[in-house]
Amino acid sequence: MNRHMIPLEYQDVCITDQLFGEYVKRVSEHIIPHQWKILNDQLEDASPTYCIQNFRIAAGEIKGERKGVVFQDTDLYKWLETVSYSIASGLGKKYEELADEVIDLIEKAQEEDGYLNTYYTITCPEKKWTNLVEGHELYTSGHMIEAAVAYYKATKKEKFLKVACKNADLICSVFGTEKGQKRGYPGHQEIELALVKLYHVTNKRKYLECANYFISERGKKPNYLKNEIEKRGGWEFFPEFEHYDLEYSQAHMEPICQKTAVGHAVRDMYMCSAMADLALEYQDAEMLKTCKEIFHNVTDKRMYITGGIGSSGFRERFTTDYDLPNSTNYSETCASIGLMMFGQRMTAVTEDASYYDAVERALYNTVLAGINIEGDRYFYVNPLEMVPEFCTEHTYMDHVKAERQKWFNVACCPPNIARTLASLGQYIYAQDEEALYIHQFISSTAVANIHNKEISLEMNSQLLQTGKVFLAIECENVQIIKIRIPEYAGNYQVSINNKLILPEIGNGYLVVEVGAGNTKVEVDFDIKAKWMAANEYVRADSGKTALVKGPFVYCLEEADNGNLLSEIYVTENTKVTEEPLQSELIGEAPALVYQGVRMKSCPADREKLYGELYIEKKEVTLKAIPYCLWNNRGVGEMLIWHKLLF
Repeated sequence: MNRHMIPLEYQDVCITDQLFGEYVKRVSEHIIPHQWKILNDQLEDASPTYCIQNFRIAAGEIKGERKGVVFQDTDLYKWLETVSYSIASGLGKKYEELADEVIDLIEKAQEEDGYLNTYYTITCPEKKWTNLVEGHELYTSGHMIEAAVAYYKATKKEKFLKVACKNADLICSVFGTEKGQKRGYPGHQEIELALVKLYHVTNKRKYLECANYFISERGKKPNYLKNEIEKRGGWEFFPEFEHYDLEYSQAHMEPICQKTAVGHAVRDMYMCSAMADLALEYQDAEMLKTCKEIFHNVTDKRMYITGGIGSSGFRERFTTDYDLPNSTNYSETCASIGLMMFGQRMTAVTEDASYYDAVERALYNTVLAGINIEGDRYFYVNPLEMVPEFCTEHTYMDHVKAERQKWFNVACCPPNIARTLASLGQYIYAQDEEALYIHQFISSTAVANIHNKEISLEMNSQLLQTGKVFLAIECENVQIIKIRIPEYAGNYQVSINNKLILPEIGNGYLVVEVGAGNTKVEVDFDIKAKWMAANEYVRADSGKTALVKGPFVYCLEEADNGNLLSEIYVTENTKVTEEPLQSELIGEAPALVYQGVRMKSCPADREKLYGELYIEKKEVTLKAIPYCLWNNRGVGEMLIWHKLLF
């Protein structure tokens, strides 16, 4: 834990990848202006957000009633964070003037003491800091601080950072263990990781100490959140939480004592991300041990093959080990983004590349599935099996949508996807005092500085087609490049300037030494389509198999294979061939083609609901596409896990 691995700065990475480059470009060209219209309630048929209106009321520019959910402000903050990353990458410079105007508005809405929250400023200023469990003041501040840090790093302008510091100073004074301070903590974690980021750009240690306080105080007895609810006499904003349990907010015990992923999945991942940060900053071996245990509980027992987590539609939460139903799966997009954040930090703390396997799985599947190709419709929930006519209101499938939505009343996922895609460079490259790290095989260029010597790198990834990754490296002196070995890679070969070498292997990395000047490195991973099985305790997938190639999980869609996908069977040795995707889909990943069997097992009298068994078998040619691209060709059935024919 002594070395400090950090991502490359956003302005030092340029994504050229055919798949991700398209998404990043659409963030700048379409998603940012599209979401700006939504924040201003200018888009027809989309749920109103009242977001900008609320800030204008709080700033005294207009009069009116505050509307929207209590944490509505965060939509604007995540939009600003997205704009910041886009500016840093060189694609979003045109939004800087607009961003400055928005920041002026936020500054006007901030109170003299640093308080910043449109709900409490407008509606009930006397109730500030009285409902931490569901009022989400600290959560909202966290997203504001993250946006301010991102904007400062992108532009070097200090106004927004000063707003964030003023708000953080207030928080540091209100909460803590000193006389007169509240010994509270947030109902929804986020402020913790934001304060660590603020510490990194200001070097003010009180922000780091406040983040550590929020983690260390959580779950202690007497329980602050429990006492707060009892004192208030119930729920103020979310009456559906009448039977709230402390585990839902990971407040049932001190975080350092928790060993499994519990409660609301997003809250848990944000908390664990902060704990990983703090474990590194404080060199806290016990906290790191807890992070490892929770991470492995998630990825070994509570994660879908798509990197989705939080299987329950009841309060968006983890349940128990191996409880992973497919059609009713929740897997909130934000939760997979949280898993990416957690995995990235665990690699930084441990220098163990294996944590990035989960990061990659979540990114290529659930996170990308959360947005359509055009960038204007979103999934909040990410099932692994879809029968559209079953997704009806007021049923057990009420939370699952058959198609992506324009927006949501609680719209945390759309702007979260946008900021993740805009900041994608941070997940590709990192560096420490000794080496440059390659964690994702996404075509791009990068510039790093190690020992005051510049390294420039161009990556041309053909991972999804041939398994090859080409690196063109230019540096002033000998440098170390560490290339992650992904879990799905079979054999691999490495060559430098067309000569095969035997690289050193360490912590899941290929360790390659390159000399001064220009060097060409080629990595050839053996990546084939594979049929996968789930652990025997995952009852939902017993007797079933799923098809993957590299980081992509594949699915059948009605558009290619007709309906009643539940009738389809494959054998354990089904051979797979490749062909190009249809023109309306994007990316270089192939479609996968294979033979299967449609087996009808139904009553002899087709008109009856039940009757004497009749079986009909028919061989069929099937075509599967990457799961992340499903529902871009209309509404229809979708299936990941195939039944096995023995």
